[in-house]
Amino acid sequence: MKSALIVRHVPYEGCAGYRAPVEAAGYAIDRIDVTDPAFATADLTAPDLLIVMGGPMGVYDVDEHPWIPGEIASLSRRLVADRPTLGICLGAQMMAAALGSAVYKGSGCEIGFAPVDLTPDLTSPLRHLAGVPVLHWHGDTFDLPDGTELLATTPRYRQGFRRGRNLLALQFHAEMGEDARFEAWLDYLDCPKHRGSLTEEYRTLGPAAVRAGQAMIGEWLAGLEG
Repeated sequence: MKSALIVRHVPYEGCAGYRAPVEAAGYAIDRIDVTDPAFATADLTAPDLLIVMGGPMGVYDVDEHPWIPGEIASLSRRLVADRPTLGICLGAQMMAAALGSAVYKGSGCEIGFAPVDLTPDLTSPLRHLAGVPVLHWHGDTFDLPDGTELLATTPRYRQGFRRGRNLLALQFHAEMGEDARFEAWLDYLDCPKHRGSLTEEYRTLGPAAVRAGQAMIGEWLAGLEG
């Protein structure tokens, strides 16, 4: 089987709904946590597919998280080799940094379900998300890397880009909508009222977001080169 490696920055952010299309595409999934001592020497170029997940830290938080520069350097080598890579939220920001772009705090947080505005490209796998509210949970943003194509935005932030067929970076979380680990995400909220509304959104809007996200990832995987 083909190999897929998930890089986890925190235990409660795994590939969630994306696991089904990845396995359906014939990948055996493994994972590594950035806190694992083996991560410092892990070869991120080796797996057939790399999935870099999210986390509450920022790309610039290198004093608190000294593994960040090493991850960016290893990720850069993979991207230079054009190896199939998917980045989610922090993972997308890591990809932007690895491609030489600035990553920085935005003008505020986007938290909750909302659709993304898609660029008019009928070849983009993000077309499956048209009109579908997906989960947003971010406050950082990035400059669009040279040589990449912007795929989606919200009024506040860039939401996705790709380079060719093999590199896909997504700021939003279309993998989240049915995963019980969402309860751990809610622990970071200060407002109980906001927690209640997010729980209801997750219950009512999450399943449709996951189905759309799975269709998106399935199409992207089918079009990989090499």
